Amino acid sequence: MAGWFRRLLQKPRQSSIHTSSSSHSTASHSLPSSPSSSSSSSAWNSNSSSSTSTAQPDCPAPVDIISSSDARWVKRYDVCICHSEVDLEFVEELVSYLESQPQSLRCFLQLRDSVAGGAVVTELCEAVQNSHCWVMLITPSFLQDPWCRYQMHQALAEAPMAGGRTIPVLKDIDRKDYPKELRNLYYIYTALKENCFRRIRDTVLRYLEELCRSSTSGME
Repeated sequence: MAGWFRRLLQKPRQSSIHTSSSSHSTASHSLPSSPSSSSSSSAWNSNSSSSTSTAQPDCPAPVDIISSSDARWVKRYDVCICHSEVDLEFVEELVSYLESQPQSLRCFLQLRDSVAGGAVVTELCEAVQNSHCWVMLITPSFLQDPWCRYQMHQALAEAPMAGGRTIPVLKDIDRKDYPKELRNLYYIYTALKENCFRRIRDTVLRYLEELCRSSTSGME
């Protein structure tokens, strides 16, 4: 009797095995394997990619300022550097940087390019009139130099609204000392010399490109 009862307890229970296999089968069939879900995901990706590839507005075509137009060559210089003699070392570095660019920028440097024996007033006025852009290196010495202020006023008289032609550069002065005559113009600060030189170059090139582009479109 005891042996028969022991064998009965050791016999596997079919119902529990069936239940376990059924639950496993149900779980495996509950995984998302429908092709419709895959296609909808592909459609979303397609729509997403198409939305990101929307056509962007056309940018102005680059202009070759060396050979595309005569507008640049009407004036003798691309940029005139207005500065105090005290700041000559800084200005010579700037001129060397600008003139070494692939666009062969032409700079007016007063001590180098002024005509010997020429009147100061005449030379300063002609430098402004024969240049496309004017860099004003505004330093404590600039503010105290009457010739620098004279040249600044000549540039403002030549182009009252500037339009990118007058480029104020502040060095070693506080913002409160920025000349009132230039308060309507953004300036470049010389915290980092390399960055300052690069911004001056980019501003001059942008003006020359716009000049050549407008000249070319006017001839068409």
